[in-house]
Amino acid sequence: MSARDVVGVIESDPAAMRVLRAAAGLGLPDWWIGAGFVRNRVWDTISNLPALPERDVDVAYFDPGTLDPGEDARAEARAAVVLPEVPWEIRNQARMHLRNGEEPYTSTLDAISRWPETATCVAVTLRDDSVRLVACNGLTDLVGMVVRPSPTFDNAAGRATVRRRVEAKGWRDRWTGLRLEI
Repeated sequence: MSARDVVGVIESDPAAMRVLRAAAGLGLPDWWIGAGFVRNRVWDTISNLPALPERDVDVAYFDPGTLDPGEDARAEARAAVVLPEVPWEIRNQARMHLRNGEEPYTSTLDAISRWPETATCVAVTLRDDSVRLVACNGLTDLVGMVVRPSPTFDNAAGRATVRRRVEAKGWRDRWTGLRLEI
């Protein structure tokens, strides 16, 4: 599966495109939707499984001028008016480094590159009604169905976090072809 194939998975999914268009309508700076929104669709496609309802839609954006968490809640409320059935999780990455105990992030993509698994450090956005994809650690693990800690989580505590996530989210039950390299 190439980057174009991954984009095709998103573009061929009417529900995904509705979510992307709704997110675009929020007018958030440097916004991307990542993690399970992309990963799960790709793994379901590879595994020939029907899509499940979204557990959450992680919208990451970057606005260093507005660090009030209330802005995230207001963006979620606006998104819920457009698509109330979507479990929106909208977070300004300009302040998330505080929660994560890291140095300040420089952009949304910098923050996404620090998410737990390489196959999760992927995101899409919509620009001029065209889907754009980023894979911060490449696509190999995503399309190979490999669970590996991202560089930020490649230590004993990080690997333990990744193992807990795999178990808590039931990934091995859903995608029996996953290869864990934790």
